[in-house]
Amino acid sequence: MSLINIKNLTFEYEGSLTKVFENVTFNIDTNWKLGLIGRNGKGKTTLLNLLQGKYKYQGTISKNVEFDYFPFEVKDKNKMTIEILNELAPNVEDWEIIKELNFLNTNVEILYRNFNSLSGGEQVKVLLATLFIKGNNFLLIDEPTNHLDAETKESLIKYLTKKKGFILVSHDRNFLDKVVDHIIAINNTNIEIQKGNFSSWQENRKRQNNFEMVKNQKLKNDIERLEKASHNTTNWSNKVEKTKKGTLNSGSKIDTGYVGHKSAKMMKRSKAMEKRINKAIEQKATLLNNIENNETLTIKPLLSKKKMLVSADNLQIKYNKKTIFNKISFEINEGDRVAITGKNGVGKSSLLKLILGNDIQYNGELRIANGLKISYVSQDTDNLKGTLKQIAKTSKIDEGIFKAMLVKMGVPNTEFEKDISSFSEGQKKKVLLAKSITEQANLYVWDEPFNYIDILTRVQIEEAILKYKPTLIFVEHDKTFVKNTATKTIDLKKQK
Repeated sequence: MSLINIKNLTFEYEGSLTKVFENVTFNIDTNWKLGLIGRNGKGKTTLLNLLQGKYKYQGTISKNVEFDYFPFEVKDKNKMTIEILNELAPNVEDWEIIKELNFLNTNVEILYRNFNSLSGGEQVKVLLATLFIKGNNFLLIDEPTNHLDAETKESLIKYLTKKKGFILVSHDRNFLDKVVDHIIAINNTNIEIQKGNFSSWQENRKRQNNFEMVKNQKLKNDIERLEKASHNTTNWSNKVEKTKKGTLNSGSKIDTGYVGHKSAKMMKRSKAMEKRINKAIEQKATLLNNIENNETLTIKPLLSKKKMLVSADNLQIKYNKKTIFNKISFEINEGDRVAITGKNGVGKSSLLKLILGNDIQYNGELRIANGLKISYVSQDTDNLKGTLKQIAKTSKIDEGIFKAMLVKMGVPNTEFEKDISSFSEGQKKKVLLAKSITEQANLYVWDEPFNYIDILTRVQIEEAILKYKPTLIFVEHDKTFVKNTATKTIDLKKQK
């Protein structure tokens, strides 16, 4: 066993007005399997980079382990995949690479294609294979499940359960529950580590939040009562103090000694109350700081004149005159939430694009209702540029509502004037999602909407879908989201 010790860690990016971390102290046992969670932009990837010594910081980070960081940097994506793997793991035989790819249910023919020709899921699998064969260093794994199908996720789960220790950044609740034994959470004001998986951390967080809210209300009531009593006592004491040199209404002489004693006693009592008030205020100030206000997102779907929006009979998509999945038949009626499932490369995104009207070859029949208004979220964010104002204008959506949705998703309004190309991947995905739910549509078509999206935002979107019941067809590898929201499933099986 060894420890990674972080003491008084303080870091901020050059030119930033706020610190990412300030005087953070915690220890990590390198035998732990840690899930690193937090809102997009809270500093998860930054923390992994600090552990690797990539940035200058204040405080100390002491360790006696070597790190492997995933995803590995691929400098020239035009090279053949096998060449890139040999560069990343130079002492590994080809048969070892093939063995790991088989373990990840991946056809070895991708080794002999250029890396940039691979799908997002295939690229992730190649880099995961490299991670598996490189050695036994402490692993820093940054969002490995993006683009991965359910089957490959299960293979990755099996691998990680056998590993001794790592820090895993993931927003997939099911994945975290099966893999980790500790959670490290980056909160609004601190970093906390708890033993257990995501579900146990979430339950503890709910209990802590409820406790803090009850205590906060009690302290608020105590402060109001004490302030009122202190105010009355002070007023009485001041009033009596003024009569010490005067006379009673009857003309009798006042006992100035008694009055002075009583006034001093009341003043002392008033000061004691003030101390109790200040102590209660101090206690109150420590509460609720880490409670995330998961405000409800709003979706306003358009009602359709027809019940059936999309239908297909014996549909198959073709590439180069070859069909890629078995025949499927389905209906999408108003209010349906349809999940498309299947392995990477089976044609899930292509089916969505066909529904969108893209020029894609197919066999069978596909019928789409006339005048259907569709809102689309693509899995690709590379073309996002310009400001939020420009996006709203081009998309013909209400700019105020659009930005309000982003704030609810945890995007600070300090980012609003920046060019979107400078946003993190998680923030870019939130832009696409906020744009989509701001649009009024008959049908929402979402292609892997949750890549890079934090858990809290996933929960917000889930709740909005269940509340407003939009008609939705989507590809998503988050099993928890599919289980909670889908009313139908279209399972694509690869054509043999």
